Amino acid sequence: MDRLILKGMEFYAFHGVLPQEQHLGQRFIIDVELSLDLAPAGRTDDPEQTVNYARVFRLVEEVVTGAPCRLIEAVAEKVAGAILEQFPVSEVLVRVKKPGAPVPGHFAYMGVEIRRRR
Repeated sequence: MDRLILKGMEFYAFHGVLPQEQHLGQRFIIDVELSLDLAPAGRTDDPEQTVNYARVFRLVEEVVTGAPCRLIEAVAEKVAGAILEQFPVSEVLVRVKKPGAPVPGHFAYMGVEIRRRR
């Protein structure tokens, strides 16, 4: 299966378990990989034969910056569900990265990765 990839989308939102996360907010980095057959789009050069990644970006932005969740697992589920509901893809992989997680120590990010199918 082919993949359409949206990597490193950044949004400011208020997800988290701790009160300061819910009040101050922080940056979240989202990666999405959509599995679908891209051969028709490649053969015809017809935008109607693929998924409009600008629309996917806006949907992810709407979900991530919308109603706060305590867990990034819930954010990932909401993103995956919205994509599967609105776009003709067979599978979606969603990564939610939290580079400012309130954990002492040095790290690039804490995150989750989920894969959901129709």
